[in-house]
Amino acid sequence: MAEISAALVKELRERSGAGMMDCKKALQATDGDMEKAAEWLREKGLASAGKKASRVAADGVVDAYVHMGGRIGVLVEVNCETDFVARTDDFQNFVHDVAMHIAAASPRYVSKEEVPAEEIEKERDFLKRQALEEGKPEHILEKVVEGRLEKHLASLCLMDQDFVKNPDLTISDLVKETIAKLGENIQIRRFVRYEMGEGLEKKADDFAEEVKNMSK
Repeated sequence: MAEISAALVKELRERSGAGMMDCKKALQATDGDMEKAAEWLREKGLASAGKKASRVAADGVVDAYVHMGGRIGVLVEVNCETDFVARTDDFQNFVHDVAMHIAAASPRYVSKEEVPAEEIEKERDFLKRQALEEGKPEHILEKVVEGRLEKHLASLCLMDQDFVKNPDLTISDLVKETIAKLGENIQIRRFVRYEMGEGLEKKADDFAEEVKNMSK
């Protein structure tokens, strides 16, 4: 087995963004061949992205994206395992793509686990009434309702939305691809989206209603 120097390991890490131990293993498995080691890491990453997703991600960045001349703004926090990966162009480009997607697709939650149970039940009741009004048979009613509910929740949740730059991928798929590429767990933790004037119309209507009630 070829002698693997620390400098060689460092070079592969800088090139791939993978962990030091993974880089060393890759170089050992390929007798120090940099190109083959990089390919080995890619293949290993694709096979182990799910395993990496269970590791603690306590580093990362907060990114800002402003669209349409300042009419829409997004702040998003995305976590990874190390500051080294957080500073790479690949990671920062990924985070910026996520922020841009949030601006365009307007999700309300990161994942379905964040959706309040009462909101889910309210939507389920609405969809059931809708299906009954459409005359859906009783024996398929539940299946129709659950199918529509799943689709509705997917439209609200970032991880289930189709990526605006590549609709063949969901954001969840994009995260998995990035985990495989960078060799670390990556988690979209939270975001906030602002849209100019959002909610002002409702507040104006509420104020008008209060004035109307006061005049009675």
